[in-house]
Amino acid sequence: MKIKKFLAPSMAEAMKQIRLELGDQAVILNSKVVHRKGFLGFMKKRNIEVIAAVDPEAGKNKHEKAAQPAKTKPEQLQRPLIPTVMEQTAPYAEKESLYKEIAELKKVVHEISKFANATFQKYPLPIQTFLNWCSSQGLDDSFLLPVGDSLLKKWDEANGEASEEEILRWGKALIRKRLSRFSYGRSRQKYVNLIGPTGVGKTTTLAKMAAQAVLDKKEKIAFVTTDTYRIAAIEQLKTYANLLNVPLEVIYKLSDFQKAIEKFADFDRIFIDTAGRNYRELQYVRELENLIDFNAEMETFLTLSLTMKEKDMQDIVESFQSIRIDRFIFTKLDETTTYGAAVNLMEQYEIGCAYLTNGQDVPDDMLEASPEIFVEYLFGEKGK
Repeated sequence: MKIKKFLAPSMAEAMKQIRLELGDQAVILNSKVVHRKGFLGFMKKRNIEVIAAVDPEAGKNKHEKAAQPAKTKPEQLQRPLIPTVMEQTAPYAEKESLYKEIAELKKVVHEISKFANATFQKYPLPIQTFLNWCSSQGLDDSFLLPVGDSLLKKWDEANGEASEEEILRWGKALIRKRLSRFSYGRSRQKYVNLIGPTGVGKTTTLAKMAAQAVLDKKEKIAFVTTDTYRIAAIEQLKTYANLLNVPLEVIYKLSDFQKAIEKFADFDRIFIDTAGRNYRELQYVRELENLIDFNAEMETFLTLSLTMKEKDMQDIVESFQSIRIDRFIFTKLDETTTYGAAVNLMEQYEIGCAYLTNGQDVPDDMLEASPEIFVEYLFGEKGK
């Protein structure tokens, strides 16, 4: 088993290097995004690090590999079970080499069992390589198996002669098509409401959205906040309101919210910030419903951080079943190297995505979501 590490600016380039050095039978064992320092330690460069392996015997005919039963020679019947003196005194270097080979073999078996998905073994190796990369990004098998079946159909139509570049191109197109079922992009309603747990960056994300509305679209906007639990949160929003020269109203009860709606009746857009709470506990969801009239001309975005565990994100979505969630916002893309959880949530709950945020800078570090953006992140072609 030959194992080698590759470093390239994109997954496509890494696959070219792998095929050139290891051949078409190579299988990806592991992959991750790494950042290398540029000039004088600044300008970090984003690369893909891939560990690939190839079995030199993989392409041989099974009949060639099958060993014939060896005939026992008469002298072997008299061979003692205890090693001879010559065997006991074999050169230390040979023993050390054998130990290293055994250790390396164990390592390979461990890596393969860790990163190779047995579910994909029914596909040709180039398709397995593509699906294993997607799996390493956290994409669920329920999403990947239909993609694999479609790739297999294309593979058969090409008589099994498709290159890894073609598999990559086909696979990315299939994922884009599957993601195109969902709704994307900015709010289309007057009231823009952000909900979500504590620490996901709701207030900063709201400020980014508001700044774009003021600076790019020249809209007349206002802020409303229900986060009365943290003084720092109100002060943070006040700072953004002052910078954008827009009004801010603090909401303590539903009647306050209704008064704010009347006060800002002639405004183009109202951005609503809510308190970050542990929304896996339903009592906090009920408190939120008692503060905001979700029947108004409103779009509600559930804000989640991709640094969270996928199961925790699922629990939060389940808690908000009594509130209509129009789209997701996924934050902190710059703090992770895997993005499959976002796709899994969209698939599971059939909810699209409005924005992706990849830093703290207001209003720059925010991207309007699209199927293409997700594909670029999944395959290491976008990021800081």
